Order: sequence, then structure tokens, then C-alpha cells
Amino acid sequence: MAKVILKKKIDVQSTALSDVKSYARKIWLAGLGAYTKVGQEGSEYFQELIKAGQTVETKGKKVVAEKLEAANSEIDEAKSEVSTFKAKVEVQLDKVEKAFDTRVASALNRIGIASKHDVETLSAKLEELTALLERVARKH
Repeated sequence: MAKVILKKKIDVQSTALSDVKSYARKIWLAGLGAYTKVGQEGSEYFQELIKAGQTVETKGKKVVAEKLEAANSEIDEAKSEVSTFKAKVEVQLDKVEKAFDTRVASALNRIGIASKHDVETLSAKLEELTALLERVARKH
């Protein structure tokens, strides 16, 4: 009877050992299969990521170009408005300057100070008289 019990124990142990070996082999093969599958699909997935990145990059460049164009357009409009405003300011400054010159000339004339135009006119007349006197002096 002891032999039967011992034999049953050995049979149970060898069966359990055989089951463990079989299970370990299945785990090993599943790992190899997963590694192979990841290697194949990983490469394909990497290519998909590259394509997705290229698409996003293209769209991003397009958006940046559109925003840049819009900003440049706004800058051009602002430049145009500034130029128009500058021209209006220059016209107003010219009017103010002419009004100031007129008033100063009028005030100087009232107190008896000759204007630049008056001095130039007198200088021209003086030059004419000098030339006339020189001609008369040569004749005599």
C-alpha cells in the first residue's frame, strides 16, 4: 500500500510539474507573440503618428500664415490712417503758421517795423537807384 500511495504522489507531482511547464511555455510563447505584434504594429503606429504630425504641422503653418496676413493687413490699414491723419495735421499746422505769420506781421507793421517783404522791396528800389546814379555819373 505504501508503494501505491508513493506512486500516486509521484504521478500527481509529475502531472503538476508537467502542467506548470506547459503553462510556463504558454506564457513564454504569449510574450514572444506580444513582442512580435508590438514590433509590427508599433512600426505602423509610428508611421501613423508621423502622418498625423505632418497634417497638424501643415494646418498650423496655414493658420500662422493667415494670422500673419491679417496682422499685416491691419498694420497697413493703421499706416494708411496715420498717413491721412498726418496730412490733416500738416494742413492745420500750415494754416496756424500762416495765421501766426500774418498776425505777427500786422503787429510789427502797427508799431512801425518793416516786414521782410517791405525790406526786400526797398532793397530792390535802392539797387535800381544805385545803378541809375552810376549811369548818370558816367555820363558826366
